[in-house]
Amino acid sequence: MSWREVVLIVGGFGAGFLSGTIGIGGGALFVPTMTVGVGLRQALAQGTSLVAIVPTALVSGVTHIRQGNVQRAPALWMGGGGVIGAVIGALVAVEIPGSILARVWGAFLLFTAYRLAVQAFRPPQKPG
Repeated sequence: MSWREVVLIVGGFGAGFLSGTIGIGGGALFVPTMTVGVGLRQALAQGTSLVAIVPTALVSGVTHIRQGNVQRAPALWMGGGGVIGAVIGALVAVEIPGSILARVWGAFLLFTAYRLAVQAFRPPQKPG
């Protein structure tokens, strides 16, 4: 087993764990693992991540359905919109240079980290 395969397995485990525990998409860890960890091009990492996310999302989703943690109507509406957005986004992504994709991805991760930090440090709201 090569160090590259070890990096990918550890990245996959981390993405699956975070997907199951805090609900993030696996791509938040898959893409950096592949670009920084093993040196794949941004577009190649994104495409590979999307395929790798399918089993992770299915297992996490089924587990949450069994636990009663899913509202099916919103999931179906978001899933339908996600399919349309994924087709358009993939068509756009293949036309954008990798360096720009990497910057957009980095900006998205920074913005997400900022929003999560703000939310985490807010005082809890009382149920109303």
